[in-house]
Amino acid sequence: LELIRAPERHHGQIVEVGDVVLAIGNPIGLSQTVTHGIVSATSRRQLGVATFENFIQTDAPINFGNSGGALIDTNGELVGINTAIVAKNLGVEGIGFAIPVNMVRGVVGEIVAQGRVIRGWIGIVPEDVTQLQAAELGLPQGGVLVVNLYADGPAQRAGLQPGDLLTEIDGSPVLTAQDALAHVASRKPGQTIRIRGIRGRAPFEVTVTVAERPYSG
Repeated sequence: LELIRAPERHHGQIVEVGDVVLAIGNPIGLSQTVTHGIVSATSRRQLGVATFENFIQTDAPINFGNSGGALIDTNGELVGINTAIVAKNLGVEGIGFAIPVNMVRGVVGEIVAQGRVIRGWIGIVPEDVTQLQAAELGLPQGGVLVVNLYADGPAQRAGLQPGDLLTEIDGSPVLTAQDALAHVASRKPGQTIRIRGIRGRAPFEVTVTVAERPYSG
């Protein structure tokens, strides 16, 4: 096989639904096994695999032993790293997931430069707003409910309270708890973010200084 290349510049979604992809791996010790399929979906989240999720879904067969292998496009460029499959005991097949190369490049770059991955953190425990809550508050696009706060964390020091409903971070709507966590995680410690939301039925705005996410072990 020729050398697989990681694209040098990409500022958005690298693959689109329907693109043909090849998965390379080492299932049951069968090295350099190549399977093919298409991109079934992008930006898959809430899979229970990791806190920060943004997976490429593919129907290219990804078996045990494929994790860490390359997902490439028809130009031979790396588009993702194979990482997970849906268990066959759930009665489904042909559903695998890969970490997008943009995320891989960022993580690898941080590890090389700093020896670890540094993610932003403000110390909130968020959950998605229900459709009923959104309707009662007149929110057309949902939001994120602050369930709890870490004691003396950045969010608590900035004045956020349990029960606050967050609608925007840095001017961008936050529709899910995953959106909020991912946005904060992308910021560096010491940077500030502007959060808008609703407390009771009154709008509010706070500025929070991002800290480094504590290592969970």
